[in-house]
Amino acid sequence: MNKTEILAHVAVDDASRIALARVLDKAELARTRNVHAHSQFLTDGEQRLAQRALEAAGCRDYDLWGGYPGAERKVCRFWPDWAEAGEEPLAAVEVTAPQGAALSHRDYLGSMMGLGLTRDVLGDLLVTEGRCQVVCLRSALPVLLSQWTQAGRWPVQVRELPLAELEPGERGGTLRRETFQSLRFDAVAAAGFGLSRAKAAGMIAGGKIQLNHLPCLKPDKLLEEGDSLTARGFGKCVLVRVTGASRKGRIMAELERYE
Repeated sequence: MNKTEILAHVAVDDASRIALARVLDKAELARTRNVHAHSQFLTDGEQRLAQRALEAAGCRDYDLWGGYPGAERKVCRFWPDWAEAGEEPLAAVEVTAPQGAALSHRDYLGSMMGLGLTRDVLGDLLVTEGRCQVVCLRSALPVLLSQWTQAGRWPVQVRELPLAELEPGERGGTLRRETFQSLRFDAVAAAGFGLSRAKAAGMIAGGKIQLNHLPCLKPDKLLEEGDSLTARGFGKCVLVRVTGASRKGRIMAELERYE
């Protein structure tokens, strides 16, 4: 298939079409010019679509990398025939805030985007008390080092951080056990985000809850272990595992919620 056919077959909306077109362009650049290339950062859903698109294009000389094992946001790195690895396209910074500064993921991200950076040049943000480590494209590094002086209303100090010194730590999810008549999308979303079944179904139909970081407008879609649900303002919920059946025949499962 050519690029147009691949996009028509794989893309699920305009945003994913643009992201996939850029990925395919980088793959073609690496192939035709025999140079290293890389995409911008992709969400989990975009990564899944990119893999399908690259498979359809017959491209296998690439990997997905987010700066550390287990990263959520990643870039596609492409390499030519003569080498398996090139210059690292990713960098990292560590920003520290004054004692007592209550800064959130949103505060740090908003302050970086206020510098004119777009989300696709920024990878994961690893936030702990008084500190945030950020993975970024190397091209964004000079802006962060020279212009990032404030987050929220607090002054901050920034230094470059080797990728090997990133500290992802434990992801702070809350595990809960639920029972279901069936693992329908709307039922799991309602339980995971603390919504009524009708509210969850309406949000799904309106495209406000994504399944595995991709649009899914079918409230009755049956989910499987490992499926993740995301909703702006509610965070993320993962169907971790199905643990069995109750005496009344209901499905018992574990959900993990990230806010």
